[in-house]
Order: sequence, then structure tokens, then C-alpha cells
Amino acid sequence: MTYKTIVAVLSTAEDAGKVTDHALALARRTGGHVIGIHAEAPVIVTLIAPMEYPDPNAVLQLQERAQQQSRAVEEAFRSRCERDDISYEWRLFTGSAGYASAGVIDSARSADIVLAAQFDPDMDGPAREDIEDLLYESGRPLYLVSNAPAGPVPIERVLVAWNGSREVTRAVFDALPFLTAAKEVEIFAIDPPETSMQSRDFCGAELASTLARHGVRATVSSGASEGRSVADVLNHRATEIDAGLIVMGAYSHSRLRQRLFGGVTSALMRDARVPTLMSR
Repeated sequence: MTYKTIVAVLSTAEDAGKVTDHALALARRTGGHVIGIHAEAPVIVTLIAPMEYPDPNAVLQLQERAQQQSRAVEEAFRSRCERDDISYEWRLFTGSAGYASAGVIDSARSADIVLAAQFDPDMDGPAREDIEDLLYESGRPLYLVSNAPAGPVPIERVLVAWNGSREVTRAVFDALPFLTAAKEVEIFAIDPPETSMQSRDFCGAELASTLARHGVRATVSSGASEGRSVADVLNHRATEIDAGLIVMGAYSHSRLRQRLFGGVTSALMRDARVPTLMSR
């Protein structure tokens, strides 16, 4: 298994360069084809009075701004692909706003992997809901590019955030091309339960054995949260082992519960210090 069709979902000219760089780095290793996608949001003008008409000049300005953004995103994508001489294509969709555009989702469903920028509430870029739509609707692994300024680097160490759920199990096997290429893979469990069937020290050991048959050099470890959030523990552990990628399941709990009470998925969408591969 390898990633041959790589979709890069691009929001702004700023994140387009960063996400495209990661997509191209992956395509160089796999001989893959990169599809750059941008969803141009429709112009929506809020009216206050029942009989009020939108100002045509205001509508025109909003349309021009959206089109300028689309052109800037396309230029950032095309210039990098042509510089690196990578097989690529560009797709622009206009319709429902954000990643929920039907064209974006349909394109993502036909990909081996989808790349997008990390959610940042302080910057103009993808909203959390956009990323959630990709996770819930595409059915494909989602590689979120960290907001850290560093560009793509070879991923030599991978941290698997293991909790035994269906979601992380899928993420692990979706991430096999990264795991087989890595020098080290750590299967890391936080606060694993002690059961009559298995000591907490061996949580993830069976997964490590399965991965070893694929040639993956995996070790098993665990840690205690000690009052810290799971996201903080994962970020700290990733820094400790110099991981270049975190692999995790997305939304083991319901999306509503995560929105109401917070959760690991939402926190790492925003705060992960390295790229994160999520599956659901």
C-alpha cells in the first residue's frame, strides 16, 4: 500500500503553500499525483430590514475578494507543483462554503489520503467544522499540517496514540506507509487500564506484533496523565521522542460531546505541534 492519489484541500494563500509543500514531499516519496482543491465560498450578504436589497457594489466587492483569494491559492499551488515537476491537477469548486462543498468531499473520497491545514482560531483559514466535515464525510485518512512554521521533514519517528478504539485501529492501518518508512514507531497508551487479561505495561503489544509482520519497528509504552489533558500528554511525548507524526483516531466520543465538553480530537486539531494523521 502507498499513497498514489493525494488530495490537498487549500483554504488561503498562506496555508496553501504549507499544505502543498507537505503534499509534494509525500508525492516525491510515493510517485503520487497531487490534486489541489479550493472551495470558493458563495457571496452572502446579511439583510436587516424585510424589504431591504443588498448593495450591488458590496456584493461585487465580496465576489472579487473571493475570486482574488482563489487565484492566490491556485498560484501558490501551481507554482510549487511546477517547480518540483510533480504530477498534479487543480480543481476549484464554488458552492456551499468551506470543505463541506460537495465537490471537495467527492474528490476527497477518491483519494488515498487528504491533507489540510490545522485549525487556528486566530487566523483566517479552515474552521473546525470544515475539518470535521472532511473526517466525517470523506471516509479517508486526514493528514493535518501543523501550524508550526517549519516545513515538511522526513518522518523518522511516529507516535501512535493508542486507546484500543475502532477509530485509532483504522488510523494505524491507514498510516502504514508512514509506519513502514519510519525508523521508530512508538505505540503510546495514556492511563491504560489494568485488567485480568493484560497488564497495562503491555497495552498495544498485540498491535506491535501485527505491525512487525509488515516490517514496522514498533515499541510499546504508556504514561500517566497526572491531571494533564490527553492532548498535552501527547504533545509532550511527541516532543520527547522527536516524533514527526502523531497517528490517532478521531472522535471516539460523539462530535456533540466533544463540542460540549472538549476532547482530544478538537484539541489536537488546534494545538498539535507536529503533523497529525486522523481517521474515523
